[in-house]
Amino acid sequence: MTTAAWLATGIFVAVYALIASEKVDKTKLALAGAALMILLGLIDQRTAFHGTREVEGIDWNTIFLLMGMMIIVNVTRRTGLFEWVAIKTAKLGRGRPIPILLGMTLSTAVLSALLDNVTTVLLIAPTVIVIYEALELDPVPFLIFVILASNIGGTATLVGDPPNIIIASAAGITFMEFIYVNGPIILVLFLIFTGFIWLVMGKRFSVAEEQRLRVMQFDESRALTDIALLKRCLFVIGLVLVGFVAHGALHLEPATIALAGAALIMLLHPDGPRETLEEIEWPTIFFFIGLFIMVGGLVKVGVVATLGHGMIGVTQGNMLALTMVMLWFSAIASGLIDNIPFVATMAALLRVVAGDLVPDAAGQTAAELVRHDAIMPVWWALSLGACLGGNITLIGASANVVVAGIASRSGHPIGFGRFLKYGLPMTLGFLVLCTAYLWLRFFW
Repeated sequence: MTTAAWLATGIFVAVYALIASEKVDKTKLALAGAALMILLGLIDQRTAFHGTREVEGIDWNTIFLLMGMMIIVNVTRRTGLFEWVAIKTAKLGRGRPIPILLGMTLSTAVLSALLDNVTTVLLIAPTVIVIYEALELDPVPFLIFVILASNIGGTATLVGDPPNIIIASAAGITFMEFIYVNGPIILVLFLIFTGFIWLVMGKRFSVAEEQRLRVMQFDESRALTDIALLKRCLFVIGLVLVGFVAHGALHLEPATIALAGAALIMLLHPDGPRETLEEIEWPTIFFFIGLFIMVGGLVKVGVVATLGHGMIGVTQGNMLALTMVMLWFSAIASGLIDNIPFVATMAALLRVVAGDLVPDAAGQTAAELVRHDAIMPVWWALSLGACLGGNITLIGASANVVVAGIASRSGHPIGFGRFLKYGLPMTLGFLVLCTAYLWLRFFW
């Protein structure tokens, strides 16, 4: 490796380590690392911002898809819809802890798949705390299961989990392809997940009649603050979901669909756009921007190509072996560090080595290579491994960190070891099933 390659690697590893330590905000670190790579000439400014044929710069498809969905959710949550869902779920559970938890995890998984898991837990977690405090139970175990449900549900769709957004953009995978491939195994895993809650957790929690009736007295109708706006939001969300389903046939990127939906929902919202735009999760957006520039720097100086060829060498080009290595390695790595920077790096790696993995690559474009039938199982392994691996530890995924912050501010901190006790064994079981699923689906 050249001096530039070692320098870029050093910057990236240092940023990675500091992100994992959680001692410095990850957005500050990503932007600092990106700026340093540009200032040192490891990647030029034009390549960083626009990309080239060989090097992917900032992935604007991912950025604008995130921004569009954030705007749609920001307007919708003003209607009180998410609080209504949480309270209604609690009342349907008749104020009993485990039926409520089953309803909460189902709501969380569905909303995470349709919108995104980070926003979903941001809105659901505070209500979970209120409900279980009213039941005079420790909310922490229930918050952990909400986190697990959000990452499971988010794995099923293109927009559900940030790693899937990156993968979809890098490989040109459509919304319906995610449903078709990830959907069946995620449905099985979620059924196992809910069965575990019912059979194992159901014996541990009970409440007095007084506490149960306290929850039943919650009035979900008071949560809905603007019915007219709610109808408009549901109309726009419906259009956006139809657009996601049909975007391949329409030859439109998901980012275009999301931005069009964001524009329409702001036009239908009587208030000005300032407050809605201010509530976009700008730290997340700029974290992605910095991350994409750093990964682009690694590609430019040849680090990613070296890693990719090393992985091919270890698996000797065997696609079954590479798929299984990617699944388990992605899960373990995502459990130890945030899965977003890991997936951004792996996506760049697969794009670089695609030509070496396809025996009949002559004459094919880069877009055709990354979507070749031989490579697609590796993309799905990366998606399942990274998204589900985020459930191993408290720092494995953004949704985990968001809920941990909410819980800590509410006086119910989620300990690292306590989360690991739930997340690790469940995820290991899920990975075994995913291993069998990928083998049966693509190699049997």
